[in-house]
Amino acid sequence: MGCDRKSKHKLSRRAGKDLFGTGGPSLEKRLNQPPGMHGNKPTRKTSVYAEQLREKQKVKRMYGLREDQFRRFMGKAMQSREQTGLALLTLLERRLDNVIYRLGLARTRPQARQLVGHGHIRVDGQRINIPSYLVKPGEEIQLDKSGLEIPDVQELAETKTPIPSWLERRNGGGIVLQEPKREEIDPDIQERLIVEFYSR
Repeated sequence: MGCDRKSKHKLSRRAGKDLFGTGGPSLEKRLNQPPGMHGNKPTRKTSVYAEQLREKQKVKRMYGLREDQFRRFMGKAMQSREQTGLALLTLLERRLDNVIYRLGLARTRPQARQLVGHGHIRVDGQRINIPSYLVKPGEEIQLDKSGLEIPDVQELAETKTPIPSWLERRNGGGIVLQEPKREEIDPDIQERLIVEFYSR
């Protein structure tokens, strides 16, 4: 499987946003400054294509997808009866690794992906180790016994984290109540630019 080995901080600084949730005070201070020795210098006006490409790259990295995976999700969104941009974001939010992150069972999406990949997650009692599995309303997500013993998970269980209304947290897991709503998805995402990028 392909792996992006570029510096996460540099990618976040390029996007002007902590894409991976792995930053800290050092990243926050430099988010408004692009990476590199010439980061503070004024640049040429960004073209429409560059804006579209950067938005697509930003969202792709936020959710931890490779290019072919992202294109596949875009194809499903285009076949949907909903608005293409909204359909794309809904699909991305319904990914199992993202749902684990939204339930507050992991600090970051990469950590949630690891929990799924290591087989700690049960969906309706069945072990699922595919991070891209799309959860459906009514499905119940549960951490197995060894997953619940992970120190990070135990610490997060004691912390009250805001959870979107389409999910409900329960002991050692949660349940999907409905489809995600746009107002509960990252407002910094401009899905229109992504749709325009793939409509060229």
